Amino acid sequence: MKQRTTMRTLVVNTLLVSACLLLFSASDARAGRVIEGMVRAVYDGDTVQLATREDSRLKVRLYGIDAPETRKPDMPGQPFGEIAKRTLMYKVMGRRVSAEIMDVDQYKRAVAVIRYNGRDINREMVAEGFAWAYKQYLQGPYASEYLRAEERARSRHAGLWQDANPLPPWEFRRTAKGPKSAPKGGAHRR
Repeated sequence: MKQRTTMRTLVVNTLLVSACLLLFSASDARAGRVIEGMVRAVYDGDTVQLATREDSRLKVRLYGIDAPETRKPDMPGQPFGEIAKRTLMYKVMGRRVSAEIMDVDQYKRAVAVIRYNGRDINREMVAEGFAWAYKQYLQGPYASEYLRAEERARSRHAGLWQDANPLPPWEFRRTAKGPKSAPKGGAHRR
């Protein structure tokens, strides 16, 4: 009897652990895959939309880079934001590319390295001075490659590095949102 109870407990625990692992990995089910598609839209200097066979439409954030912000209805743009967007459009719009999915972000966008004819488009955007290497999210061989590309762009004063002290997009977003005001009654939002 005791052996059956132990076996039942082991089976139940194994099923629970398997279910938890499945749930946690479901959000990153695309990570590690390479998807091919046609670029149908360029939203800004680091986000595109692919038309794919598998997923129909897939919004992709370029991995490891952060381009200057373009103007939005609720937020001004940054210097070089529109130029970065046009540069990315020139490189990939209407072209069949591959997307090496690295992750899925908080907005459910695939985060990927985009390649066209074997070229790493993410690295090119950094090398030409139209994006920062996004150090906070870079890993592995891409980190050193993208950081070197940024350093070379800085030394050549390419793109956004023409400005003496360009504001990184992550800082721009933080300052553009401004401090959150407390609701009436003095209570603070969490």
